[in-house]
Amino acid sequence: MGTDAALDTLSGDYTGERISSLANAVYLRLMTPLGTWWADPSVGSRLHELEREKDVARVRRLAVQYAEQALQPLVTDGRARAVSVTVSGLGRDDSGGGRCLLHVEVTDAAGRHEMYTHPVRVS
Repeated sequence: MGTDAALDTLSGDYTGERISSLANAVYLRLMTPLGTWWADPSVGSRLHELEREKDVARVRRLAVQYAEQALQPLVTDGRARAVSVTVSGLGRDDSGGGRCLLHVEVTDAAGRHEMYTHPVRVS
């Protein structure tokens, strides 16, 4: 596996560091609305559809499903052996909106386990 320029998951900007993990691939697939990536319309997730939904169990299950669907290509193309997604609620943020937090575990092709967290905005 080569190295990529690392992306800051809060700002989306490059950090100036190099990484050899799947962090960028996970970040881009979860942050990009499905069908809007200029280089490949199959990259992205449906998580943006949950922004106006209430933070209830059904929406949390959808968040897990949408994240798993977005990350499945990493397994299909062989860069990852497995992807596991769980969710927890965070309650309200400073702007009055709700957030749930996705916990993503990726086992890469070399067998290394990587953990990522990804907030999903909900009403």
